[in-house]
This record gives sequence, C-alpha cells and structure tokens, in this order.
Amino acid sequence: MIRSVVRGNGAALPRRIMKNADFEGMVETSDEWIVQRTGIRQRHVAADDETTASLGEAAARAALDSAGMTPADIDLIILATSTPNNTFPATSVEIQNRLGMHHGFAFDLQAVCSGFVYAVATADLYIRGGLAKRVLVIGSETFSRILDWNDRSTCVLFGDGAGALILEAGEGAGAITDRGVLAASLRSDGVHKDKLFVDGGPSTTGTVGHLRMEGREVFKHAVGMITDVIEATFGEAGITAQDLDWFVPHQANKRIIDASAKKLGIAEQKVVVTVDLHGNTSAASVPLALAVAVADGRIKKGDLVLLEAMGGGFTWGAVLLRW
Repeated sequence: MIRSVVRGNGAALPRRIMKNADFEGMVETSDEWIVQRTGIRQRHVAADDETTASLGEAAARAALDSAGMTPADIDLIILATSTPNNTFPATSVEIQNRLGMHHGFAFDLQAVCSGFVYAVATADLYIRGGLAKRVLVIGSETFSRILDWNDRSTCVLFGDGAGALILEAGEGAGAITDRGVLAASLRSDGVHKDKLFVDGGPSTTGTVGHLRMEGREVFKHAVGMITDVIEATFGEAGITAQDLDWFVPHQANKRIIDASAKKLGIAEQKVVVTVDLHGNTSAASVPLALAVAVADGRIKKGDLVLLEAMGGGFTWGAVLLRW
C-alpha cells in the first residue's frame, strides 16, 4: 500500500526574542506568574520584514535541504495558518512563488492550532489518492499581528514561527512497522467558537480583529478532547501508549500537556516540550517542536511518533506516523 513517508523537516523563527520579563512594563504580570500557569519563558516575535510567507519560505527551504530536494521535486504545498499575508490569494501561493516553483498546486488550510495536524492528514490523502507524490506541509504563523497587547490574559501566551515537513509516496506492507503516516483522527465542534476566536474578519467587521479567549473554558475542555482523539487514533492503528517512542503535542500550555500525557499513560520522558522556548505558535507549534526533537537527536528514523493539537473552533486532531 502507499504510505506518506517523511523525507525532511525544517523550521524558522523570527530574530527577536521576548522574555517574560519584557511584559512586566506593558501589562500587570510577572515571569513567575506566566511560568507557573503556562510553562512559557520566552517567545519569538516577528519584525516588520518577517511575515507568515517569509517564515514559511525559510522553513520550507530548510525542509528541502533536509530532504535533499529542490522545489522542482514538490507537487503540492499545503500551508496551515490563521494569519495569512493577505485575505487572498492564499499565502501558500506566495510561498510557492518565493521558492521559484511554477508547477503543481498550493492552498491554505485553516484550523487554527490544529492546522498542521489537519494538513498532514490532508497531505496523506492526496498522496494515497495519487494526486501528489511529494507534498510540502507548512505551519506558519505571525500571531503577534492579531494580539491585543493590553490583554494580559492572551498577549503573553503566543509567539511567531514556522515549521515544515516533506511527505513522499512510499511503499508499505500495511503494517504498524511501515514508515510514514499510519493513522489519523480529526474532530471539530463549532459550539465552542466563542471560547477562542478573533473578533474581526472581512465579512463581519471589515477589520483583522484581535484574539479573544476564555482561558478557563479552553483548559476545561482540552484534556478530554485531546484524550478522545488520541485514543481513537490508537484504536485505528491497534497500538497503546506504551508502543509510542515520542509524543509531540501542541505547545499551548505545559499543564495541559502534562495532564494529557498522564491521562493517556504516556511516560514523561517520551513527551516533547518546547512551549518554554516558543510559547503558543498555533499551526507552527507541532512542526517547531518536531524540528527541535529531530535536531537534538531524540526523534530518529523508525521511531513511532504521535502528533496532536487542539485549536479555536474548537478543532482537534491526532496523527500517528513512523519517522
């Protein structure tokens, strides 16, 4: 059977780093308060010349270098983002042009923080359906552009960045030992829209708007939803938490990550945590965490890796793959 195999990955971060202490003169907060409640210690913030497209391009080039490929080898670009450069066209086509790629096709996917997980699952379907052989999957965000910097409950949580994977069609035996995407489970429920949203848009206010969040409500639902979708993925693949080599969750809040892993029975040493370094980078969160764990040698060829995310909407999902 056809499997979507990871051939390369990459990441890109803005030059500027904001430490928690940098917020102390802006809003009523402290490093201790932020670390205790979220686990975040710093985040990267895009300068005027750094955009979702430029960060996405940099992550894409790093992934291509990792794979030993050029843009000519790619058939499809899927960009997961909630902060596009323009309302239209899709920012993915801008990245396509920046890469000098004038063939194939590209589109954006919007599922907020779950976007990259949704995009990997979508790329897998295009590959298995025969519509693409090699897909560049990117998560890129500049959430600093939609933050209310006077709202201490949200402005300290988010950061900017981009990460990318290249998936290529490969042959598998249909077994759990195959390399590539092995199982996926995606969910959404719009009843939760008002718990995490942006209060603007072309069709409503004609403005970009700012991010709004009911933090306690998000926290209350997060662990249960994450557990649900991961257990469904385990069931599809016929594995248990003990079979995993690595768990790469969405990096939103250290307490949510810890509680989810504990409920699922995933050992602490198998959990990749980068929220302290990046904050919540929405759709860039999972590929940035992957990039860190690959670069430092934790994730290796043949490892069984679980990706998970939950975002505004709510949307949530999980993808199981063998690296």
